[in-house]
Amino acid sequence: MSPQELLAIKQRFGIIGMNAQLNRDIEIAVQVARTDLSVLITGESGVGKEHFPKIIHAFSARKHGPYFAVNCGAIPEGTIDSELFGHEKGAFTDAKNEHKGYFEIADGGTLFLDEVGELPLQTQVRLLRVLETGEYLRMGSSAVRKTNVRVVAATNLNMRQAIEDGRFREDLFYRLNTVEIRVPALRERKEDIPLLFRKFAVDFCNRYGMPPLSLNEEATRLLQECYWRGNIRQLKNLAEQIAAIEMDHQINADTLRRYLPKEENRQELVLRANAQAESGKDYSHEIGILYNMILKNRQELDELKSILLSGSPIEMPKPQEIETVPTTIIQTPTDTDSFENSEVVDDEPKPERLEDLERLQIQRILQECGGNRKVAAARLGFSERTLYRKIKEYDL
Repeated sequence: MSPQELLAIKQRFGIIGMNAQLNRDIEIAVQVARTDLSVLITGESGVGKEHFPKIIHAFSARKHGPYFAVNCGAIPEGTIDSELFGHEKGAFTDAKNEHKGYFEIADGGTLFLDEVGELPLQTQVRLLRVLETGEYLRMGSSAVRKTNVRVVAATNLNMRQAIEDGRFREDLFYRLNTVEIRVPALRERKEDIPLLFRKFAVDFCNRYGMPPLSLNEEATRLLQECYWRGNIRQLKNLAEQIAAIEMDHQINADTLRRYLPKEENRQELVLRANAQAESGKDYSHEIGILYNMILKNRQELDELKSILLSGSPIEMPKPQEIETVPTTIIQTPTDTDSFENSEVVDDEPKPERLEDLERLQIQRILQECGGNRKVAAARLGFSERTLYRKIKEYDL
């Protein structure tokens, strides 16, 4: 593909950047579009995976057919089968009329299944049948229906780990993963970060009637050194904040630091990277939870140390406010040195596995949120469906 053709595709689909891996991904998408092969698009959340199904559809023989994008993680587990495959009247309590699913209305076109890793196992069985035979059943019907749909799927999960954990079918993975397109994370595209920031800044400044933003050399370098856990979505959010808040639009490194993640986040990233390097597994959620627990415990110990050293009386809770806690014996220090050498003895066995730590953290957050699973999921960094699954898994 010539540079001119590549540039034309980027302009058409709103893709910004000159990263070599990104260019290769676009070339693969155009090339595989001529076939009916299933494509799996992988990459972290916020990297722009949604552009590639559109490219595949636009350059395929199905370009005049329908195109639908379905976020599998946003549809409740109880209705996902109905949304994808349809249902007959009376199939369940609220089924007052028949309903066509996406595989029926997208016939002859392309169906993009985003967050496909969040599909329930029962739905994965149905999806595998459609991919292999083109046949499916509406809910509440025994009549076999046919469809001719090109499926493109995307996920930000470590699929091989999901297979090992029993959350995703291995046969479905290989059926979806006929061709894989791996979209690079923003930190792997350092040369594209200033271009993306400039584009977002111009858009937001025009929207809010602000003068254009400009970064000096130090600020640009700082922008490129960030880890960008949220990838392009996070960078776009940063540009909007600065465009809307800063009166001086000559942005230097000191100004930029006020909007960047705190330095302590780097410790979490080191922990996560080391865990993945040692085991080859993705423990991103577990390491994040463990890190938050460590910070919380450290803060509580620091507060306790300050109280003991200051000699201030400690207010004891009323009897009705006392919660059941592990029996703890604290040696009262006589001076600073004795405090440093004092030991805290805990009679309760401590969890040794990441799974145990995760279970305790989920339980604590649910209690703090009064059982509100939506709020708890947001605090834990899970989707609601993932939280429901873990509650069931840990029998909480």
